[in-house]
Amino acid sequence: MIDCDTLVRAPAPQAGWAPVPDTAARSPLNRRSPERTQVDIFRTPEDIPPDYGRTAVTLGNFDGVHRGHAVVLRSLCDAARQRGLVSLAVTFDPHPRLVHQTDSPVEMICGLEQRLGRIEAAGVDAVLVQHYTLEFAEQTAEQFVLDYLVGRLRAQLIVVGADVRFGRGNSGDLAALQALGRTHGFDVEVIDEVGEGDRYSSSAIRRLLEAGDVRAAAEQLGYDHTLTGTVVHGEKRGREMGFPTANLALDAKGLVPADGVYAGWMTFPARGLRLPTAISVGTNPTFRGSVRTVEGHAIDVAFKDLDVYGDTMEVSFVERIRGQVAFRGMEPLIAQMHDDVDRVRAVLR
Repeated sequence: MIDCDTLVRAPAPQAGWAPVPDTAARSPLNRRSPERTQVDIFRTPEDIPPDYGRTAVTLGNFDGVHRGHAVVLRSLCDAARQRGLVSLAVTFDPHPRLVHQTDSPVEMICGLEQRLGRIEAAGVDAVLVQHYTLEFAEQTAEQFVLDYLVGRLRAQLIVVGADVRFGRGNSGDLAALQALGRTHGFDVEVIDEVGEGDRYSSSAIRRLLEAGDVRAAAEQLGYDHTLTGTVVHGEKRGREMGFPTANLALDAKGLVPADGVYAGWMTFPARGLRLPTAISVGTNPTFRGSVRTVEGHAIDVAFKDLDVYGDTMEVSFVERIRGQVAFRGMEPLIAQMHDDVDRVRAVLR
């Protein structure tokens, strides 16, 4: 098993419709080698061309690609450029915990494509999505370093945190990695712990999201937590009450935060639209619902005239307004929804 679990928030746009920025091109973290215009994504080590060159490698789950991950990726890119190496980030899929602890699954902060997009935005030259299996985890520490990292990935530099563990049973540590480097001619660069107070941690971010504290989660992530999925038909109750919503498909990617009402944004990448939104997460207890849904009402926008069914939608959470409440009838619910929209508008202003 590999234990490596160890981007800057853009100014919020004004309420209303706004174009979606090209985050990969404009990201201040983008440190890709000048001769490379886009990231190379490999699905197996064998996909890496024989003439690809020597690499600087870092590895981990990178779930959420939080601010701590961003420091590691920046360091990787800078070190690779200084040494004339290709910067290569290795990420695991599925998450090792899903393989080793099948009775204790972990809910991912973001989907694989979201993860790859954020790693790409950091400016690495290449990403390897390593399929994680029990067989892969059975490599000894020495086999993992010499056969996999140095042999198959052609690593000349390995960038890790001080608490890195690798190999069967997590038997390898930083001292072992440095000793192998001295013997076999590769370098090891150690990244100090990063974080404000406690270290940035995917596990801590999951706990914050599960508690509904999306603002604190954003402080660790470096951006607003976002779900991605397809717009589907809902019960249309919101439209009947004067609050039409776009419903996110149940198979959307990303960790759904605690039930409640949130201020945030709906983005439709294909249309270039980003809309200020009151987001509802929950089972609609007023109507005795049982299915947990995510839906957004665009505020101060004639959203009812925009047909987005079937579109890909990104739902970003800025701040939780309140928890989920079961109301005694439509009138108190509608009154509360008006208040919710006012509070969302104030947050996003």
